[in-house]
Amino acid sequence: MAARFYGRAPGDTLDTHVTPSAIEEPSLPNTAARRASVLALAAGLLLVVEPTLAAAQEQRNETRKERRERRAALAAAEEALPLEFKEFLSNVHFLISEPEREAFLEVTQDYQRRAWIERFWRVRDPYPDSPRNEFRIRWEERLLYVDREFEGPRSDRARMFLFNGEPSGRIQFQCTMVTWPIEIWFYSHSDRVGHEFFLLFYRRGNQQHYELWHPSDGIDRLLDFGVGRQDVAAEIQSCASGDVAAAAINWLLRSNGLEFATLMARLDERPEAPSAEWTLTFEAYTTDVPEDAEPLEATLDVRFPARYQARTVVEALVEVDPASARRDVIGGQSSYNFFLTGEVLRGEDLFENFRYKFDLPLGAGADAAQAGGDGKPPILLSFERRLRPGDYHLVLKIEDLNGGRFARMEQPLGVPALEAPAARQLDPAVQKIIDQAEAVLTSDVPTVQLLEPPGELQTGFVRFDTLATGDIAEMRFWLDGGEVARKRRPPFSVELDLGSTPRVHVLRATAHDAEGAEIASDEISLNAGRNRFAVRFAEPREGVRYDGEVHVEVDLQVPDGSLVERLELHLNDEPVATLYQEPWSQLVELPAGDAITYLRAAAYLVDGNTTDAVVYVNAPDYLEIVDIQYVELYATALHRSGRPYEELRADQVRILEDGAPQEILRFQRVTDLPVHLQVMLDVSASMVKRLGVAREAALDLFQTEITPRDRAALVTFNDHPYLASDFTNDTGSLAGSLAGLKAERGTALYDAIVFGLYYLNGIKGQRALLLLSDGKDESSRFSFDQALEYAQRSGVAVYAIGLGKQPGPARRALSRLANQTGGRAFFIAEIAELAGVYDRILGELRSRYLITYQSTNTSGNRRFREIEADATAPGVSIRTLKGYYP
Repeated sequence: MAARFYGRAPGDTLDTHVTPSAIEEPSLPNTAARRASVLALAAGLLLVVEPTLAAAQEQRNETRKERRERRAALAAAEEALPLEFKEFLSNVHFLISEPEREAFLEVTQDYQRRAWIERFWRVRDPYPDSPRNEFRIRWEERLLYVDREFEGPRSDRARMFLFNGEPSGRIQFQCTMVTWPIEIWFYSHSDRVGHEFFLLFYRRGNQQHYELWHPSDGIDRLLDFGVGRQDVAAEIQSCASGDVAAAAINWLLRSNGLEFATLMARLDERPEAPSAEWTLTFEAYTTDVPEDAEPLEATLDVRFPARYQARTVVEALVEVDPASARRDVIGGQSSYNFFLTGEVLRGEDLFENFRYKFDLPLGAGADAAQAGGDGKPPILLSFERRLRPGDYHLVLKIEDLNGGRFARMEQPLGVPALEAPAARQLDPAVQKIIDQAEAVLTSDVPTVQLLEPPGELQTGFVRFDTLATGDIAEMRFWLDGGEVARKRRPPFSVELDLGSTPRVHVLRATAHDAEGAEIASDEISLNAGRNRFAVRFAEPREGVRYDGEVHVEVDLQVPDGSLVERLELHLNDEPVATLYQEPWSQLVELPAGDAITYLRAAAYLVDGNTTDAVVYVNAPDYLEIVDIQYVELYATALHRSGRPYEELRADQVRILEDGAPQEILRFQRVTDLPVHLQVMLDVSASMVKRLGVAREAALDLFQTEITPRDRAALVTFNDHPYLASDFTNDTGSLAGSLAGLKAERGTALYDAIVFGLYYLNGIKGQRALLLLSDGKDESSRFSFDQALEYAQRSGVAVYAIGLGKQPGPARRALSRLANQTGGRAFFIAEIAELAGVYDRILGELRSRYLITYQSTNTSGNRRFREIEADATAPGVSIRTLKGYYP
């Protein structure tokens, strides 16, 4: 039986099509499928246009000579590597990006290279919370097969196997004097392609490796000499497995060039590499010092003062000569600022590394004498580590962030085994918890105390434990008012799923006796934030009968740094006590009879903020408490000219909630309402040339726009957020928080947004978050959708400022975030425009309207409610948040 090759092989005249006996021939895609494939390829090309153009723009200033020299230097650096690291680069040739390869070749120490390799695999782990790195395991298993079967990990066969896995069938074919040695792979499907396909590899002449054959190369690439073109098909079929070879070649030739290009675009696409920003983070944690850096004079002293459990406390003291350090002066505030980076080596491997930032303020107007100099005391930088006894090697790098000088010190570190355990002083917060636990455990009265889990942002599955005393038959747990678990024997603990975002929750535990009566309870707030101001009645409790009198106990949650001025207790409408200090408790006499009675506790801070809570005493079972949902909107009215419109009236505003009209209860222009303003400043590596101007713009904002009634805070972020300044109206303190900033490492934008919104949680009144970033998110734990939902729950207006040429997805994300929260997105080409943007934002915040309405939705559901706001005034639009979670 003869065969004909369809496609680009002139001279083939036979017209009999062969179906292979060993491998079933795949069906060709139909017209619709072909069109879909072409569209998919076009979409893929569009996706890579933007980053490709961006990369080309960055390298446009590099001449050909400079490019050749750079590549030659990289090749020489790779050639000089020890064998184990050469093998690593060879094994990941198809995985590693060019920026990652350059970063790896710049690492100078073998122990750093090994740590770099571990990090390389970690950033590619698809499930980082699991103990196994599935991607690395799969790649290394395929590498073992490649090393055994193929001609090295960089060949065509190796690449196809590494990307697509083992084929469903693999046949070697050679028709002597007709074709070169051929290998045919058949896939029923792969991870990347859902249908059947062939791949064909050939080895010409004396070549040692097989090449992947493309139909556009023509059939001649497969043929040896000695046979006329008229006989090719018949000769191939006459050889062993010739029908298989004929079918594979026919299949490939019948697919036109674009279809095969579409197939190869999927099969040959490298696994998506993470952004190379992670290499900047790694570099920041190394102890390498720039070759041209000026020296910073410093000495190191190490002691072993105590034992901590099975480890020894290592106490290190670095003394820096103030004559070689430089102060930073900003806004009249002076400070020294240092980074201390350390590496602990054990044998030839990096055992641990660490980093500390030291900001040492000198106060306003500090002169040279105060700041130090010849004969002045040294600047002291101390840190503590806990290591098991053994031999280590300590390497330290101290960087003067203001003067650009470096000190590098290293010394052997023999950690001794100490006999006596260290007598240590506990953190005050930990000691308070222990004291409370001891008080509970020594009491015979039925009590329960919920223990707060460690950390601030609680998400996912979290375990909650209790301390309980007395005869408790059952413990019930309630999350946000709904019962979630019951436990009838100790330990009374529960594991709860709090969701993927750090929502505010109230967890309550109630202890019950054998008859089911509640005998004790406790309650904690989760993810409430440091600035939450709240009152809660610990006693009296609803459902408990009180006769004659009640011992009132109130729990207060006070914002960090705030002071309580007083706590007022009211029985019904009459004041009964005013308390000025802890304990917040008072014996209150109850009125006689069965009249409904309520207690109200109102707390006042020194700065004037207030909050209250109400509890009903001896209320009948039929009493129903209705939660009335009042909604506050801070809205900006804009004229078509783009300027704030200041003459809007309530009768010109329409508010819809989920499409239903709402009655406006309060309408007020808030020109002088205090603002809590949080400035978030990107200090990632890409900001290195812009950070100075960004810092000056933030300083000007703090000094000129923050009034005595306002509060401002500063959060800086790169791959982690950092609270540089708490909320304050002290411009000197805010100015000092801008000292010693350094642009480095990657960008975890969405994590920073969640952190910033969390810090604003619990603050009442007008709140705004000003976000400045020049890049897209690279390494966040939270996704954009999670950050957006958290922003919608927070009710904070986000003003996003994109700097430079923002990638399309990053630009859309910032715009959507601002639009959904009632803020605004700005995109500026130059950092010099930043001060003007800040002025426009503050101008909007000073000319907003406060609109209050009572929601007509009484369903009690907690789903997102959409808000529409518009104005009937000609040419005026209203910008406010697009909805809320009740």
